[in-house]
Amino acid sequence: MNIVLTGSLGNIGRPLTETLVNNGHAVTVISSNTKRNKNIELIGAKAAIGKLQDIDFLTETFKGADIVYLMETMEAAGDMFDKSVDFIGDITKIGENYKEAVERSGVKKVIHLSSIGAHTNKGTGIIRFHHHVETTLRQLPVDVSIKFIRPVSFYINLFSFIQVIKSKGAIISNYGGNVKEPWVSPKDIAAVIAEEVDKQFEGKTIRYVASDEVSPNEIAEALGKAIGKPDLKWAVISSEQLLNNWLNIGFNEQVAKGFVELQESQGNGTLYEDYNQHKPSLGKVKLNDFAKDFAAAYGNG
Repeated sequence: MNIVLTGSLGNIGRPLTETLVNNGHAVTVISSNTKRNKNIELIGAKAAIGKLQDIDFLTETFKGADIVYLMETMEAAGDMFDKSVDFIGDITKIGENYKEAVERSGVKKVIHLSSIGAHTNKGTGIIRFHHHVETTLRQLPVDVSIKFIRPVSFYINLFSFIQVIKSKGAIISNYGGNVKEPWVSPKDIAAVIAEEVDKQFEGKTIRYVASDEVSPNEIAEALGKAIGKPDLKWAVISSEQLLNNWLNIGFNEQVAKGFVELQESQGNGTLYEDYNQHKPSLGKVKLNDFAKDFAAAYGNG
C-alpha cells in the first residue's frame, strides 16, 4: 500500500517507517527539515519536505495514498519557551488543515495519533488540543474511516526529570504516591500503528496503547536503582510551587499552566477515566527496560 506519514523520523516515526518499509509498503514521510531527506531515503522511504501549516502541500502529498497517518506535536507549533505561541490554538489549526487536505485529496483511510485524555475538553491542560483535533477529524465524511490511536504518558517524558534529580536529588511533581498509572514506549506505539495498517478500516474507532502500569514511587525506585541512586524519591510539591518554578525558568504561560493541570489530572485519576473503561493489552517495553535508557541519558546529561 501507499502510506503517507506525518511526524518525520521522530521517536515513533523512525521505528514506524522502518517497520512499514520492511512489510513491503511504499512509504512517504513528511518532514519540515530538508536535512531529513537522506535519512528518510536510507530507510527506503520517500521524503516530502513541507509544513503542516501548508494545506496545498498536504493535499498534494496525500493524493494517491491508501492510508495517511496524522500526528501533531508541541514542537510543530513552536518553542515552549516562546511566550507568544498559542500552542492549543495553533495545533488545533493543524488538525483543521489535516481535515481539509484529506477531503481535497480523496483519502479514505486515516490513522490519527491522538492521546489519552482526548475523550474530554476539561481538566487535561496542555493536551486539550488532542480533543479538538479528534473532534475536527470526526467531521470528515462517513466514507472516511479513521482509527484514533490514544497512547498514554510517554516514558521519554521522564527524561525531563534528569536535571531536577541532579540539582535537587529527587523527582519533583505536584502529584505522586503508590497509585499505578499507565506509561508507554514509542516503540510499542509504532508497533500498534503498523499492526492497524494491515487491519480492516471501518468507521471511526479508538484504540489505547500502554506498555506498563506503575506508580510514581515505583518509577523513582526503578530509575534510582538504574542511575546508582537507590534512595531516589518522588517528592510532591503544591501546584502553585510547580507553576512558579516553571514560570521562573521562562516557560510559556499556557504551557506551564497546562502541564500543571495535566499532572493534577494524573494525580486525581480523571485523565484515566476513559482509559480504565477500555484498557488495552500491555506492550513489550516495561519500566525496567526504559530505566536502562534513562540511565544512559542521565550519564550523558
